[in-house]
Amino acid sequence: MKKHNFSAGPCILPKEVIIKASEAVMDFNGSGLSLIEISHRSKDFVAVMENARSLALELLDLKDKGYKALFLQGGASLEFLRVANNLMETKAGYLNTGTWSDKAIKEAKLYGEVVEVGSSKDENYKYIPKGYAVPKGLDYLHITSNNTIYGTQFKKFPVTDAPLVCDMSSDIFSRQLDFSKFDLIYAGAQKNMGPAGATLVVVKEEILGKVSRTIPSMLDYQVHISKDSMFNTPSVFAVYTSMLTLEWLKKLGGIAAIEEINEKKARLLYSEIDLNPVFKGYANTEDRSIMNATFNLTNESLKSTFESLLKEAGINGLNGHRSVGGYRASMYNALSLESVGVLVDVMSEMERKG
Repeated sequence: MKKHNFSAGPCILPKEVIIKASEAVMDFNGSGLSLIEISHRSKDFVAVMENARSLALELLDLKDKGYKALFLQGGASLEFLRVANNLMETKAGYLNTGTWSDKAIKEAKLYGEVVEVGSSKDENYKYIPKGYAVPKGLDYLHITSNNTIYGTQFKKFPVTDAPLVCDMSSDIFSRQLDFSKFDLIYAGAQKNMGPAGATLVVVKEEILGKVSRTIPSMLDYQVHISKDSMFNTPSVFAVYTSMLTLEWLKKLGGIAAIEEINEKKARLLYSEIDLNPVFKGYANTEDRSIMNATFNLTNESLKSTFESLLKEAGINGLNGHRSVGGYRASMYNALSLESVGVLVDVMSEMERKG
């Protein structure tokens, strides 16, 4: 039976990417050696790293605009700390829209004053804050573009004189934006790009080197830039698979093409959620994510019936995060419209049974 993978992360990957990556594990570039046993300094892997970084900038339309792309390690969780270490001199602003921005705030407080510019914590993060004022004198403003757990997403981004930093872990490469409005973007690969183990960082070089503290080498973006993401041994398999995914996206037509598909998937599922009395959406309608749709049953006694139908249909990874409950359908780039259709059919069947 075909599986329909709605997992929030690690994410679904294109089948052709999985095939190519598995072949490389057995024999990389006809070398007779596995991708995961060759030297990361070898000519073949250096070419992989260079291509992955170049593709990231190309797809974001940031080539030759003063940005560098890095593939690092530690996930978004390490970037919470690394961002503040590199950019905060005295004070930074944060918009608190969920668990991950809350964790980023905690780490930033180790390095200076944190101003919580806006928050949706009062309603368990079911909306994106609006009407806030961004204070002057910030070293940077940090936001999380898409909130995986709660199913909310920024549709408009704050205007600020300070450098704008964005955690795009769960919606990177999914929709067209003017990425030059951001001074630093980071994203864990495992939510829309590849397997766990690598983190993409795209940073405008001119914002670096302005803090007075001594930055440990492993945390210093400038060190990683100077070493072409090879300061320490990179996560070879994760970088290679991310490169394959970016090649797949480029061949598909880039972000413009995938955005059109992603919007069709989101419209199909949200329409069912809104029209079907068995279900109710969690996030406020105007702030709904096209990547992660969160919803609940209106009658919890139907839970076992619904989950039996999901299992019969081969639907995987739909359980919501423990802090929200209910269900979460993660519709990352590689998830097909067909899979969303299968989920909608199951939901329609629930209405008929109800």
